[in-house]
Amino acid sequence: TNPITIDRFNQGIDINNVTFAYEDENVLKNFSLHIPKGKSVALVGQSGSGKSTIANLLTRFYDVQDGTISMDGHDIKDLSLKSLRDQMALVTQDSILFNDTIAVNVALANKNASDEEIINALKIANAWEFVKDLPDGIHTNIGDSGGKLSGGQKQRLSIARAVLKNAPILVLDEATSALDTESERLVQDALEKVMKNRTSIVIAHRLSTIQNADNIVVMNKGEIAEQGTHAELIEMKGLYNGLVGMQSL
Repeated sequence: TNPITIDRFNQGIDINNVTFAYEDENVLKNFSLHIPKGKSVALVGQSGSGKSTIANLLTRFYDVQDGTISMDGHDIKDLSLKSLRDQMALVTQDSILFNDTIAVNVALANKNASDEEIINALKIANAWEFVKDLPDGIHTNIGDSGGKLSGGQKQRLSIARAVLKNAPILVLDEATSALDTESERLVQDALEKVMKNRTSIVIAHRLSTIQNADNIVVMNKGEIAEQGTHAELIEMKGLYNGLVGMQSL
C-alpha cells in the first residue's frame, strides 16, 4: 500500500494502548494519551519510566509493538516517514551539530532560508546575542560537533533550527537537562517563545521547566500514575508533589 502523506496537522495525536519493550522488559504498558492540537503536554517521572520512549515512538525511530499511535486519525505507520517527520521539530538533550557554519546548521530543514530568516530564528532562540559577536557571524564554522561552542550555545542553535523548521509539533526531550542555571534560563525562555501556539510534547527531568504545561503526565514504570495541571497535581499530594518537593531542596 502507498504511504499516506499529510500536508498539515489539524486535530491531535492519539496514543492508544501502546505497549513497548526493549528486549523483554516492558517500558510502556497499555499507555494511552490524547494530545490535542495547540496544547502542551509534559511527561515526567523517574529515569526508566518510559518518557523518552514516547518521543522515539512518535518520531518512528521505533515502532509500537502493541496498540497504535495516530495523527489526525491516521495510524502513523501508514504515513510516509517524511510527511510524519515534517510535522515535527525535535530538540534533544544532545544537540546534533555538524562541522559547518552556524547558518548551515540552523537551516538544516530549510536550505533555502535567507540570512534574515536565520538571524530571526537565532533571535527567538536567544542565540543571536552570542552569534553576532563571532568573527564571521552566522557564517562562522562551529567545529566538529559544535566543539567551539558551550553546551548552552549548542542547545540554543538546536532551538533556532526548530524555530526555522516551523513545524506544528515540537518534541522536547530533556532539552535543558545538561545545562547550568544561566544557560537553562536563556534556553527555557527561548523554548517558551517557541511553544506559543504550537503543540508541544515536553519530556522533562527538571520540573521547573514544565510548570506551565496544559497537562502534566506523571509516569511510573511505563504507566500513567497521575495527570493534570501543576496546581491540580500539587493538590493531589501524590507522586508529582513528592518529586517537586525533592527538586526544590
